[in-house]
Amino acid sequence: MTSRLVVVHPDVDVLAEAAAARLLTRILDVQSVRRPVHVVLTGGTVGIRALAAAAASPLVAAVDWSGVHLWWGDERFLPTGDADRNETQARAAMIDALVTSAGLPEANVHPVAGPDTAGSPEESAAAYAAELAAQADDGAPVPAFDVLLLGMGPDGHVASLFPGHEALGATGATVGVHGSPKPPAERVSLTFDAINAAREVWVVAAGAEKAEQAAAALAGQPVAEVPASGVAGTDRTLWLLDTAASDAP
Repeated sequence: MTSRLVVVHPDVDVLAEAAAARLLTRILDVQSVRRPVHVVLTGGTVGIRALAAAAASPLVAAVDWSGVHLWWGDERFLPTGDADRNETQARAAMIDALVTSAGLPEANVHPVAGPDTAGSPEESAAAYAAELAAQADDGAPVPAFDVLLLGMGPDGHVASLFPGHEALGATGATVGVHGSPKPPAERVSLTFDAINAAREVWVVAAGAEKAEQAAAALAGQPVAEVPASGVAGTDRTLWLLDTAASDAP
């Protein structure tokens, strides 16, 4: 049976450092029993700060990065190298250093295609679905992600699944998103089917502007109104919050 745990840290700095330590420890724990390890990264302020903290941790040297695959829960449909892409920010925070000096193979980094290599969000989503399936076991549509990181917006969105948006009902592994209420309008996202195939899902959120929606999600409000309420790992779901995000009025 899946379990849910809410962990509250005193501020965003401690949250980012703790999430980083937790992530590296999780990778090490999984590597002791199976390989490869599949990790889904998120963007956002706290997500990128956590990756930077992970890159600076001495635990990095203990991980066999040759056996780790990195994915993204969503991506803005922007050209490779654009500063607003989650991939670009994650490379600067952590991935480039791992590739250069920690033995992470570039082939194990799985970015979402942008308009420089895909003609539309749908084409990019289809290509990503194929890449996910190629790394999955036993014909599954996606790997059983060992940890899937998600940020949460002040509106309760996760990945690029926004309240009231048609993408909420998408099936399969991925979906092309148009008309996102948060720029840019075009994106690619994992679906709830793919997210909830993860062994562990971690929602990382900080700030008072997230508190109301975090409380609503934890209370099980409708997914159409609070998409974050619809995510759960098959083994465990973690909500990693700072005090401000946990203090709903």
